[in-house]
Amino acid sequence: MTGESNDNEAAQRLARVCDRIDRAACNAGRKSEDVVLIAVSKTQGTDDIVPLIHAGQRVFGENRIQEAHAKWPALREVYQDISLHMVGQLQSNKAEEAVALFDFIHSLDRPSLLMAVARAMDKLGRHPPCFIQVNIGDESQKGGCAIDALPALIAAAQGAGIPLAGLMCVPPANVEAAPYFALLAKIARDHDLTGLSMGMSGDYETAVMLGATHIRVGTALFGARK
Repeated sequence: MTGESNDNEAAQRLARVCDRIDRAACNAGRKSEDVVLIAVSKTQGTDDIVPLIHAGQRVFGENRIQEAHAKWPALREVYQDISLHMVGQLQSNKAEEAVALFDFIHSLDRPSLLMAVARAMDKLGRHPPCFIQVNIGDESQKGGCAIDALPALIAAAQGAGIPLAGLMCVPPANVEAAPYFALLAKIARDHDLTGLSMGMSGDYETAVMLGATHIRVGTALFGARK
């Protein structure tokens, strides 16, 4: 496939997703510009990412530190207005690398990680806003803070000087996501947090209608995962 056809296909995919965001936001009485579209580029190579940048996308998400390091420093030398989000699980021993590389972190979920991130921020003088990931479906196999432990983690983050962007969740698979998105939105309101990182390729329109401020979309923008 030529570079021009790659660019055209990427532009078409981006336009389709943006149109659906526009419709969902309109139906909910919201402005689509209040929703940040994060293109999740995990497993995607530079040849797949650059056409989406050419189409106008500037916010990207990665799941793994090592993969992000392999791609983004060089890309950001060329495209300096890129915003990069860490959307995957984060190990405490990788906190300093995450703080150095990413502009947002979406997976703060436990006290040990919180303290590692706070130390990294103090050391580096960088303070990327963080979402606290909530285990909204109470699933033992998933990361995320338990709902009943959330007030203490929010207080600890605030006490440590970590800027909180809001809450993030990944609902259980193969069930209707809306109740979980609605619950996350209620929990955020109860704690005076405005950011909601929720919604992926299969359910981002529902997430937008229920208040998402950040949606994490991969397949709908890049095609099937490699």
